[in-house]
Amino acid sequence: MREGGLFALALGGFGIGLTEFLIAGLLPQVASSFAVSEAAAGRLISGYALSVAVGAIVLTAATARLPRKGVLVGLVALFVIGNLLSAVAPSYAVMLLGRVVAALCHGSFFGIGSLVARSLVAPERKSRAVAVMFAGLTVANVLGVPFGALVGERWGWRAAFWAVTAIGVLALAGIVALIPGRAGRQGSAPLTGPSDPVPPSGLREQIRAFRSGQVWLTLAATALGYGGMFGAFSYLAYTFTEVGGFSSGDVAWLLMVYGVGLVVGNLIGGRAADRDRDRALVLSLLGLTVTLVVFGLLAGSAFASVVLVFLTGLFGFAGVPGLITRVTDFAQGAALAASANVSASNVGNALGAWLGGLAITAGLGYTAPLYVGAGTVLAAVVIMVIAANQVRSSGRRSGRPC
Repeated sequence: MREGGLFALALGGFGIGLTEFLIAGLLPQVASSFAVSEAAAGRLISGYALSVAVGAIVLTAATARLPRKGVLVGLVALFVIGNLLSAVAPSYAVMLLGRVVAALCHGSFFGIGSLVARSLVAPERKSRAVAVMFAGLTVANVLGVPFGALVGERWGWRAAFWAVTAIGVLALAGIVALIPGRAGRQGSAPLTGPSDPVPPSGLREQIRAFRSGQVWLTLAATALGYGGMFGAFSYLAYTFTEVGGFSSGDVAWLLMVYGVGLVVGNLIGGRAADRDRDRALVLSLLGLTVTLVVFGLLAGSAFASVVLVFLTGLFGFAGVPGLITRVTDFAQGAALAASANVSASNVGNALGAWLGGLAITAGLGYTAPLYVGAGTVLAAVVIMVIAANQVRSSGRRSGRPC
């Protein structure tokens, strides 16, 4: 039952990830179908991202006192409705509405779902459980663009959204059947194990959880860590073609190598965080910093680029399970904090892409986003070291084991 529940959450994450990523391979077809410009078609991506950031906080806050399982069912139903709207959209406006509706569930699903995932296992395996749920998202990152392009080429872009709608229905059925009802209310259900906190009840109590300095330090590390990785990732196509000598046709498989790194890093990071979370987070962020610097230095080498883009994905996602369990632990299990972590990552994505673009505009070249990304992640390393030292110091003062 517990393994099945984790699989259902992973399937939901896979479907949500596909929705986010597959549109990139379908934009030309969608733009042609609705007779809109490339810029207008691109708003199907940016509109989704903005809705993720907003929905993560608003929906989690609005459902603060509702049963977690019921909320997850509602979120996946919203996801199905959004993709169904996209699949049958008679106009660009309806298509955009479908994207927005589907995106609203994104942040809350991963925020609340991470709490449900960790409640299904023993406390010493909580980061691994979160990693299993996020495995669906990382696999979608690998398959999303090629899946959309392949299905769109064979059966048209609407077929891709019908396929994602079907995945959503399967995930919905899995959550209904396999997630135990004891997931309870967001504000009252205890997490598994005596070492886990009892979640705060109600929205006001969840907001109080943000008084913890450790929560804000973790959110800052999340935003800067994601920002550095995504700032580099956003311009990798230019780095590969303009510096590495790859053809434009090579970019797709190189990004798949990056995606494989995400999958591997997520699973390794979950296990490492369960052994020593703060140490694992510092090492993963430091590893990403070094990787981005070396990538910038060796971007002209084709072989090095393949290895380093894999390592970028690996170190970039290795910290995700630990960051989520860390922020929710210090927020006493508040679902709002878990969703805020998702919003922080999206804020980081926007920040990183903006800084990388500024570096290129300033004439610093197509390796500049790698160095800017390294500097951003290094700031996250410093924050995590400060946060970890504060926890150790607090433990020594209170006599608790560090």
